[in-house]
Amino acid sequence: MTQTQTPADDRLIVALDVPNALQGLELAEKIGDAVSFYKIGLGMLTGGGMALANELKQEHGKRIFLDMKLFDIGQTVENAVRGIAQFDLDFLTVHGDPHVVRAAKQGAAGSNLKILGVTILTSLDRADLDDGMMVAGDVPDLVVERADRALDAGADGIICSPNEAAAIRALPSSDGRLIVTPGVRPAGSASDDQKRIATPASAVAAGVDHMVVGRPVWRAEDPRAAAQAIVSELRGL
Repeated sequence: MTQTQTPADDRLIVALDVPNALQGLELAEKIGDAVSFYKIGLGMLTGGGMALANELKQEHGKRIFLDMKLFDIGQTVENAVRGIAQFDLDFLTVHGDPHVVRAAKQGAAGSNLKILGVTILTSLDRADLDDGMMVAGDVPDLVVERADRALDAGADGIICSPNEAAAIRALPSSDGRLIVTPGVRPAGSASDDQKRIATPASAVAAGVDHMVVGRPVWRAEDPRAAAQAIVSELRGL
């Protein structure tokens, strides 16, 4: 992997939202030392995603966020997380329902795997929740309530929009826990399918620990330079 003059900052997690492991590895090699933390999600699961996660972790020393958003009966979740925990990865997402979080924590016991609870996807707004017959209420209020319940169930952190991060950080249950946000876009970037977004600077100001950035990096003509620009912004805060 190439060297860079700007040290990586693990507050930035780059989403390898490309079709398969070969393209993911190629992208990581282009970015080189500019990024130390990568997210691998469901979109790459059948394209060698677990193999890529293991290679980046074991051979390149990267931190890995496995974004699976698990949801099932407790025993199934526990078994799945126990299997994932053997790969020595860093973060794993599950739905923030308390029974799911508790099962995931049981499966991760004895490992360093952090369980992050998903509140409401940043691509959704109130109209989407109405379509899904979700309980009435403003999206930010529902996110904070779901976050509080997930944290009380033992989640190591929360996935949320940066717009709700400050309210979650204010919860007593968030003390010492992680807040990780997708929906972060550098100034001037397209919002794509995200509906609740913020810049890196505003996300940090809201109490975010890690931010996930995908398309503004991997769609860039120079992904390494795009990642470095975000890191430079973070270091200047």
